Amino acid sequence: MGTSIAFHLAEAGVRNIVIVDRSELGAGSSSKPLGGVRATFSDPANIVLGQRSLAAFDTFQQRFATDIGLRKVGYLFLCRSESEMLDCERSTIIQNGLGGDSRMVSPAEAIGINPFLSQDALMGASYSPNDGFAEPGKVVRAYADAAAALGVRILEHTEVMDVGTTGASISSVTTNRGTIRTEAVICCAGAWSRRIGAMADVSLPVVPLRRQIGITRQMSTPMPTVPFTLDLSTTMYFHNYRNGMLLGISNTNQEPGFDRDFTHEWLPEFTAAARVCAPALAEPDLEGGWAGLYENTPDHNALIGTSQSVEGFYYATGFSGHGFLQGPAVGELIRDLYLGRESFMDHTSFSAERFETAEHRIQEVHII
Repeated sequence: MGTSIAFHLAEAGVRNIVIVDRSELGAGSSSKPLGGVRATFSDPANIVLGQRSLAAFDTFQQRFATDIGLRKVGYLFLCRSESEMLDCERSTIIQNGLGGDSRMVSPAEAIGINPFLSQDALMGASYSPNDGFAEPGKVVRAYADAAAALGVRILEHTEVMDVGTTGASISSVTTNRGTIRTEAVICCAGAWSRRIGAMADVSLPVVPLRRQIGITRQMSTPMPTVPFTLDLSTTMYFHNYRNGMLLGISNTNQEPGFDRDFTHEWLPEFTAAARVCAPALAEPDLEGGWAGLYENTPDHNALIGTSQSVEGFYYATGFSGHGFLQGPAVGELIRDLYLGRESFMDHTSFSAERFETAEHRIQEVHII
């Protein structure tokens, strides 16, 4: 988020931009995801963000001279109940009404697309062939290099200690290396955003939650190319990685916190799900893996906007697992918000103030 926003602001002519990172660019949650890129959502605003970003990823190599490893293998959401079928059918109608190309497929069609699946376990699935995955680290680096070429200063190994205000306006950012005088701050701190917001007395309800991903041992014989596949009932997910698989599940027993140690605690839950949906992946032979942090909000959807109480405090955080895939579009959205100009969509449904009343929370079906 930080590098995308900085690039889009600098490209629009904004000067004196500084990116402050406590570690190294992309070393936090940006280095940990499966790299999925999709517009397969049920909420129209999420769909628009996904579509806008997919268009940016399509032209990324041409624009930034960087191969981001984009593989448009599609997304396959598995449905194993009537309610899941109805949800995906409704979502597909909304997606296609906004220009998408999703479709519902039968169990037989699903296993034709992904031969690892068990046909008997399925009632159907939604398939979006324009989706896929890419390499987040390469996207971060390309945005950073392009931003730096436009004059953006990047301060790595620089920790924000305080965000200063004068009256009800931003006035400074104090770091372990000194103080930056500024009238605007854009918080893109992911799982650590609540602390940054609190420094300026802005409530950002973001909770860190560990998610783990396993890498199967590389096979000596070619594996079939499959879509990024997700089971709505259990949240099991997997896609190709070289000649093996990246796979995981949203471990229901995981407690919130900043723990990023990789363990095998999630494997029994994954294996139980795989035995039903994809038996060949049960008890996977892992050669490694990693743990990262989701930045969850109460409704598991993003916070994008500007504070109503502190002038000059902007935020793009709380993406709850959707940050990488929405990053290019959010860079444009925050740029336009900062410049006070009309953007490609209305951001207000993502305002942090929505949690003041329960009815304004985003109801998103395609969350893993």
